[in-house]
Amino acid sequence: MSDAAGELANYRDYLGEYRKMFSRKCDDLSPEQLATRSVPPSTLSLVGLVRHMAYVEQAWFQRALQGNLDEPRPFTDPSDRDFDFNAAVGTVECVEEAFAEWRNQVARADEWLDTQDDVSMGAEVVFNSDRETSTVRDILVHMIEEYARHTGHADLLRECIDGRTGE
Repeated sequence: MSDAAGELANYRDYLGEYRKMFSRKCDDLSPEQLATRSVPPSTLSLVGLVRHMAYVEQAWFQRALQGNLDEPRPFTDPSDRDFDFNAAVGTVECVEEAFAEWRNQVARADEWLDTQDDVSMGAEVVFNSDRETSTVRDILVHMIEEYARHTGHADLLRECIDGRTGE
């Protein structure tokens, strides 16, 4: 980690490092390898995780923190709760679409974060149609937690594919 100064800088540093680690778990793999499933009956795969994290980035940064509740959610299907994983297949098109959407959502999140400061970390936001509230701080910590958990999943998936582990 860097010598981030301030609360927001610290959160951004951790979030950025986990995003990079997550991305590196997918480096140098074919579309087929990226779509390799974990143990049955799970549909967990690396490309599925990329799709899922695009969804998570959009859900928290666009919908929750910015109130864009009408914005379509990526990689969803109302008839399939796990569509982000179930529809992840080992094609170049699927992989390219997943990474493009994830990178787009990360860039959009970072653009919004560029407008924030340490004072805004305590701001309360209404984050869903049920009018639940949270602080910006709690949502950023949750995002770090999401990446930490899913990077661990990605590490195990990668080890099963080619034996590569760790950071």
